[in-house]
Amino acid sequence: MTRRMTRWGLGCYSSGTMTDFLTDLIDAQFLVSLIVLGVGVHAVLGCAAISIWIERKLSSYIQDRIGPNRAGFDFGLAFLAPLKGMLGLGQVLADGIKAVTKEDYTPPNVDKVLFTLAPMLAVAPALITFVILPWGGYVSVPEMTLPVIGTIGGETVAVAGAEVSVGIIYLLAVASVGAYGVTLGGWASNNKYSMLGGLRATAQMISYEIPMGLALLCCLLIAGSFMPNEIVMFQREHGWLIVLLPLPAILFYICVLAEAGRAPFDNAEAEQELVGGYHTEYSSMRYLLFPLTEYLHLVTGSAFFVLLFLGGYDLPLVGVLSAESTGILAVFLKFGVFLGKTMLLVCFAIALRWTIPRVRYDQVMMLGWGAMIPAGLLMIVVTSIMVHMGWTSVLPMLGANVFMLVVILVGRKVLASMFGRSVVNHKIPMYGSRFSPVEGTAVDSAPSHPMARQDAPG
Repeated sequence: MTRRMTRWGLGCYSSGTMTDFLTDLIDAQFLVSLIVLGVGVHAVLGCAAISIWIERKLSSYIQDRIGPNRAGFDFGLAFLAPLKGMLGLGQVLADGIKAVTKEDYTPPNVDKVLFTLAPMLAVAPALITFVILPWGGYVSVPEMTLPVIGTIGGETVAVAGAEVSVGIIYLLAVASVGAYGVTLGGWASNNKYSMLGGLRATAQMISYEIPMGLALLCCLLIAGSFMPNEIVMFQREHGWLIVLLPLPAILFYICVLAEAGRAPFDNAEAEQELVGGYHTEYSSMRYLLFPLTEYLHLVTGSAFFVLLFLGGYDLPLVGVLSAESTGILAVFLKFGVFLGKTMLLVCFAIALRWTIPRVRYDQVMMLGWGAMIPAGLLMIVVTSIMVHMGWTSVLPMLGANVFMLVVILVGRKVLASMFGRSVVNHKIPMYGSRFSPVEGTAVDSAPSHPMARQDAPG
């Protein structure tokens, strides 16, 4: 035992003093972080499942449909009859069971190892990005005595999976690793459409990480800290950063949608062009991990936006949500507020899917490199000047954002005139259609049958 511990740099402890080692290792923060990690993984997975149900119901309402309303949790059992229906909440469980029980087919001539590893490499980063998020602020842990470990507690610790000084950098670094799973999935499938989808996803994620980092730097310059809890406390004192930095907030949220592959940036799986994208050859549970990854990225990206721009767990004029409130009730309330804001942003992303059409892939890349990155550079320069001059109150920062917006709009017009073309798509008339009829003809597209013209049910 002593030789093994010396090998790992723990030679100060002998086999007879293992209790001392555990006492030094396990403290109140360790126990709270362990609980948050256990609860957080299931909470994020639950949010992803609820997001799937919300997307189906919200999409149906937007399209004037009903959506899932049959599958409940009665499982065909009489004594569970009250759980039948339940607004279709059981539909997600039914879809999951269906996906797991379907045939897990592996096409011939694929790289079987990477073909299986790719979904895991995609979903793993999405599951661990929540670690640094301060879901509940701080909590006071009373002093307690545990067997073997001894006395711990009597201190205030952070309600987070890890309270580290580079928490924001960790989140960006882990989120960027998700591109490997998508790329490997497309390459290992031995399918040209999957390969193109994987290349699209990789290029898109790498391109939009740059403006996301620039928008993030604007927040860090204003808040003056990498610590998530300190960013929340700064917004508690000085107001939410979405008021001080509205343009970086819009830029950041667009990048979140692009990083998650959400509409209008879902070009990597455009079925009109690529059959299905990087997961064309996948089936059963291995396929299910890719859509799950998308929803996990959407949830964690929305939570990241809430942390940076919407005050985290803070609500104005609600004293129990301040950092000084460290009771159990305050922790649960903060968690609820943080989660509620996150799910509202998820609903907003779902509404955007049925509001804005998919952007063409070359326009996605042109938007990233030709508009987002220059705009992000302008924002970081202007924000740096404002912070250096000490003009970080609401009115000067709003004035700076108006100035940046004017520069962006004027720059767009100047560039369009320099290159002799507009970057906006124009509708091309289809000769002979009802919108562009042949000269001298009149197109009547109305139904001719009387039953079709009758509005009342027949």
